[in-house]
Amino acid sequence: MHNKKSTLVLCVFSTALFTLSTGLAFASDDDDDNLPSPAMDSDFYDNGNPSADKVELGKNLFFEKLLSGNQNISCATCHHSLTDTGDGLSLPVGEGGRGLGVTRGTGDGADAIHERVPRNAPPVFNLGATEFTTLFHDGRVQLGPDGEILSPAGPNLPSNLDNPLAAQAMFPVTSPTEMAGQFGENSIADAAAAGNLAGPGGIWEQLAIRLQGVPAYVDMFINTYDDIDSAEDITYAHAANAIAAFEAKNWRATNSPFDRYLKGDDSALSKNAEKGMKLFYGQAGCSSCHSGTFMTDHSFHAIAMPQIGNGKGDGPDGRDDFGREQVTGDVADRFKFRTPNLRNVALTAPYGHGGAYNSLHEVIRHHLDPVNSLYAYDCDTQPVMPSRSDLDAIDCIVMNDPSRVAAIAAANELEPVNLNAKKVNQLVEFLQSLTDPASIDLRGDTPKSLPSGLPLAE
Repeated sequence: MHNKKSTLVLCVFSTALFTLSTGLAFASDDDDDNLPSPAMDSDFYDNGNPSADKVELGKNLFFEKLLSGNQNISCATCHHSLTDTGDGLSLPVGEGGRGLGVTRGTGDGADAIHERVPRNAPPVFNLGATEFTTLFHDGRVQLGPDGEILSPAGPNLPSNLDNPLAAQAMFPVTSPTEMAGQFGENSIADAAAAGNLAGPGGIWEQLAIRLQGVPAYVDMFINTYDDIDSAEDITYAHAANAIAAFEAKNWRATNSPFDRYLKGDDSALSKNAEKGMKLFYGQAGCSSCHSGTFMTDHSFHAIAMPQIGNGKGDGPDGRDDFGREQVTGDVADRFKFRTPNLRNVALTAPYGHGGAYNSLHEVIRHHLDPVNSLYAYDCDTQPVMPSRSDLDAIDCIVMNDPSRVAAIAAANELEPVNLNAKKVNQLVEFLQSLTDPASIDLRGDTPKSLPSGLPLAE
């Protein structure tokens, strides 16, 4: 179970892909006027150039298992430089797992994982661009109207966070399944179980104290931040800001063939890629949601994506994931998820909030006929996840319940569209042109060792 391999180029599309009935006016195949601006360093915080000290500190912290409750997992475990800033799995194997990427297992005995992480690990490429003001699949971190960072469905965030990407780094360490561990295993896990994130003895304070106890980290924080003069000044927000700086600097993608085409190099795209581009911005209607420089409208849409795994606590047994509704409380937002950006998308399978589809052709077929694709989904073979009998028994609960599948189908916003194989292949070639060559080999983004002395190996 869950070992299907893809031999196809991979990508993801979100709401209204191939939809021709939205009422929007699309350009013709011969009209490039609605093409976006190319990605530039100036699109990013600090003009894409945060301080070298901050980036180096963030690089170490990103791979630092000291930031997990049981000191056995890091941010990089599910967003690794060797796995294209994701993990290659439909649903991550979090705290307690062993190995990296598609080889990661569910652990052994008392140390085995309790459940799969309920949503796909999103890739980190380009999230340091200033237009990314809403993050996570459900948008639970967002930039407020006055520049404040809000978490409508979570705790009050520290006031000294640099940007929403830094706020995103505050959350995985608080999740028992992702990094904190289970109640009774460590004091951070106990704080997570009590919901104590920001208070005295809370998770963020405990992690700061751990960092304060490593002299090499103390020196790095002092060299990086003007407001840190001694170990006691270090907060976890400082760590999150550094992690965000590393992600924004090292994992931006601004030099794809498409960018070079947008800058005036007519030879940057193949003929088929150029035809695919015209389809994307014309007849196929993809850009109705995948719009702008980073090819996302930053909005939320329901596209009848299959629901696999253990869910997010919604529904009669907690196995459903109601998506954006968890943040807004509005039933009209049920099953809606944020439109992902498509830069480097050929590197970042599987796709969808649950990683339901592992190949380009699977996800295209879904968008061409979402409801029928949902009903035809094979939960036993299509997801990419390590098998374990007790976890497998949970993975398909929703998809094996006709009434719940019908509810997902009823929320779908897409109409069936007929698109021939030739045009699909042209779209594929265009989406391949969104890959920045500098993003293909990220081995240099992995530190050789860590100040804590904890191992890098997974």
